[in-house]
Amino acid sequence: AFGVVLILTGAEVGAVAETAVTGTSARIVDFYTMPDGLLGITCIGERKFRVTKCWRQSDGLHLAQVEWLPPEAALELAEEYRHLGELLRKVLPELGDVYAAVAKHYGDASWVGCRLAEILPISLTEKLELLELDDPLARLAKLSPVIRRG
Repeated sequence: AFGVVLILTGAEVGAVAETAVTGTSARIVDFYTMPDGLLGITCIGERKFRVTKCWRQSDGLHLAQVEWLPPEAALELAEEYRHLGELLRKVLPELGDVYAAVAKHYGDASWVGCRLAEILPISLTEKLELLELDDPLARLAKLSPVIRRG
């Protein structure tokens, strides 16, 4: 596994970039050759963490010391947000194999909010703000106006 954090300023390669302090551990579940010959990977995020210290090795590899954040407890999806769970139920199968092996929890407020934050066409900064929230209902309250009921 490895950690993923959003680069706030700078670039992935070269000098140390400014990164978000919240990230997630990720596990590679598939790899493939892309049309341009580069290696593509599919990952699943596993646990949220907070970066407490980071540095760059002489070979350019970025490393960090992290504090693991507690997982969010499952919380029943409130009636006012049920449409968001139903939206996910319709949309995830259309995304291909990416979510095929992921356990579905359409009635869990935390799971629904995190999946919506992943797939919605919003900025990476907005995604980060949503995923940094530790209250599933607060996340859904911010997401709900973004999605038109239909």
